[in-house]
Amino acid sequence: MSTTTAERIDATVESALSELTLEEKVHLLTGRDFWSTLPIERIGLRSIVVSDGPSGVRGPVWDERSPSLNLPSASALSASWDPEMARRYGAVAACEARRKDVDVVLGPTINLHRSPRGGRHFEAFSEDPVLTSELAATYVQGLQDNGVGATPKHYIANDSETERFTVDVQVDPRPLHELYLRAFEKAITEAKAWLVMSAYNSIHGVTATEHELLETPLKTDWGFDGVVISDWTAVRSLASAEAEQDLVMPGPEGPWGQALIDAVRDGRIDEEVVDRKVRRILRLAVRVGALGDAKPAPLVHVEDGIAFAREAAADGMVLLENRGELPWDASSLRSIAVIGNNAEHSRTQGGGSATVLPERTVSPLEGMQNALPGVDIRYSVGAINQTGLAGIPRERMTNPVTGGPGARVRFLGSDGEELFAEDRLSTELVWFGGDAPIAQTKEVEVAFTFVPARSERLELGFSAVGRGQFWIDGELVIDEVLEAEGDDLGAALMAPPARTVTVDLTEGTPVEVRYLYGQPERDDALANALALNVGTQPAALDEDQLIAEAVEAARGADVALVVVGTNPKVESEGFDRTDLALPGRQDDLVRAVAAANPRTVVLVNAGSPVLMPWRNDVAAVVVGWFGGQEFGNAVADVLLGVAEPGGRLPTTWAAEEEHVPVLNTTPTDGVLHYDEGIHIGYRAWLRSEEAPAYWFGHGLGYTEIELSDFVAPAAVIEGDTVHVSVTATNRGERAGKQVALVFAERPDSAVERPVRWLVGFAPVRLAPGESGKVTIPVSSKHLAHWAEGWQYEVGEFVLRAGTTAVELPLEATITVETDS
Repeated sequence: MSTTTAERIDATVESALSELTLEEKVHLLTGRDFWSTLPIERIGLRSIVVSDGPSGVRGPVWDERSPSLNLPSASALSASWDPEMARRYGAVAACEARRKDVDVVLGPTINLHRSPRGGRHFEAFSEDPVLTSELAATYVQGLQDNGVGATPKHYIANDSETERFTVDVQVDPRPLHELYLRAFEKAITEAKAWLVMSAYNSIHGVTATEHELLETPLKTDWGFDGVVISDWTAVRSLASAEAEQDLVMPGPEGPWGQALIDAVRDGRIDEEVVDRKVRRILRLAVRVGALGDAKPAPLVHVEDGIAFAREAAADGMVLLENRGELPWDASSLRSIAVIGNNAEHSRTQGGGSATVLPERTVSPLEGMQNALPGVDIRYSVGAINQTGLAGIPRERMTNPVTGGPGARVRFLGSDGEELFAEDRLSTELVWFGGDAPIAQTKEVEVAFTFVPARSERLELGFSAVGRGQFWIDGELVIDEVLEAEGDDLGAALMAPPARTVTVDLTEGTPVEVRYLYGQPERDDALANALALNVGTQPAALDEDQLIAEAVEAARGADVALVVVGTNPKVESEGFDRTDLALPGRQDDLVRAVAAANPRTVVLVNAGSPVLMPWRNDVAAVVVGWFGGQEFGNAVADVLLGVAEPGGRLPTTWAAEEEHVPVLNTTPTDGVLHYDEGIHIGYRAWLRSEEAPAYWFGHGLGYTEIELSDFVAPAAVIEGDTVHVSVTATNRGERAGKQVALVFAERPDSAVERPVRWLVGFAPVRLAPGESGKVTIPVSSKHLAHWAEGWQYEVGEFVLRAGTTAVELPLEATITVETDS
């Protein structure tokens, strides 16, 4: 009998394991540094490099000189409802990882959109576990087919950010299994993810890194044979070593180390517990080509990443409203008013650890200018949405040492001596690892000459936690110590407070800038990380005047495009949203522009739902999400009809915040109760007396694709998967896309159930006049319920097919039968 690949891997792992001492084995279970594992050269084990994702791959350094592809956010990807798009997305990310010598991508994020206030929803897929699980699985496949490990995260019930390090989530077994675990399952059982990341939070009083859920269902029921890697600093005690937690990150310090060696030596923990974890890490090393003669898998799916980013952004855009306005005919346009802070300074990604540094991004303003070179495009800011400092563009800076673009950054010791220096092309600076001697540094100096692009009044200054001294043209204008806002380490690092002064800039007149940062004494888990920023923000302006100027621009234009959106103080890792309203006076801006120009189209640049009180007063509304670096070009493609708006909502959008049935993300006395049980998202809305603005699945196209002829088998045996089908027909004159959804109902159920729940879906693309059969797999597992194990209620279920959670004109029945 021939030796299988699995057997060869196991033999390699056992051989390497047998050569290790107890000390080496234990040290292997904690990272070498922020982004890599410990190498052991004598057994041929190199370091395994991990990197933040999941919407691009930053690599082991946070450095604009090593740029990364910035893909659309996960909520944009999920809006495509396309598993093949998710597979390609993963494959493109893997190519980026291989280019940066990264072995493991820390993604996808597959926690659920339990409440629209969740601050990190842009990084996760959906409110529904079936949609989430399908896309997560194919994303994982795309990554791992190209030889890069995927890390579904954050396991488990890490669905909001408030008190994320300590919150105790109280969730009943049924929703835990039917919703939150189900979202992870397929990425493990079918896609065979090589890693899973354990979360910060506790579940029923036990922290995730110590929880029995790491064993069952993950390793027993699902057969997971990979590495459970911790979220950064999530492992806090030796007790987690006795659980199924495998790898502590970051290193080299941690709670295991010598304490674990001692526990094994004195018999408190069996050495086999350590060996089990080491086997998993060595197996991962073989899979990524980091052990002995093992080589990473060849790249099997390769395509142009920038072109893909543009295609994916368009395919996820959701046309919420269209009153005969879109697509615009480019040949008939003479003038366009492009309005909004986000039109020029769009958000292409969310904030926090998911951040990547693209070489360049395309804003909606630039995208329209690229697409319509002969059209008069008038820009007006309309309303200020920016919060925090925008970094100084590299082309506006001169390095005082090199004379080239950028800034000189010096790391100074306790006596003012230079320890290290860098020539940087950005003033938005973060150090996680790399060569900079953070621990030994007392002060950091950033110096450059700023040459303004236009004459204007701005706020110029810095943001960082610690002492800041700021000179403009040799004059000390700020000398202040800034304290962290809140106690979340990640938020303090990535969204620090700022101080600025008002300056009047003259186009082309150089301004000498020097910033001296004094690093405070720190002993926290991120003491070897540093983030600071030198930049600008708008000075105090007359908001009424800004709106008036936008109205004037819109009144004289053929059409108006108003780009509204969130900002880094609204959507980011480390905190949840306080409300769903657009920041600032953006709602007032839309109303005023729409009153001045009836052909006003609104583009929403946000990663999760926002309120749109003006949605019935404009000609069209498009959700562009955080659209990646090609966002602006994709916007132009969709508005001008070059591409179909391919997206459908993966999460329900409310009309009024007080109507949202599941809203709270704030723990009480450290506890967050999931009292809604199995009813989140559209499931909860279907039980509510209030209707949302837009249902789960909603989205319009530029053609009419009709669904008909719903066919389902008469019965399904418990545990099996069947296929149902609908016929899709394009009645329009353009090629287009539709997404067919299948929901189940059991009105006479003996157990509590949602009004209906998603059991399958499939996208379909059709040419004008084309008709085709759409086949949709439906697993009987989606008809089961959890009651101390998976239970099947035999009898008849109603299946409904259509395009949203409520637009389901097609019906069939299916009977669940036992296998006995």
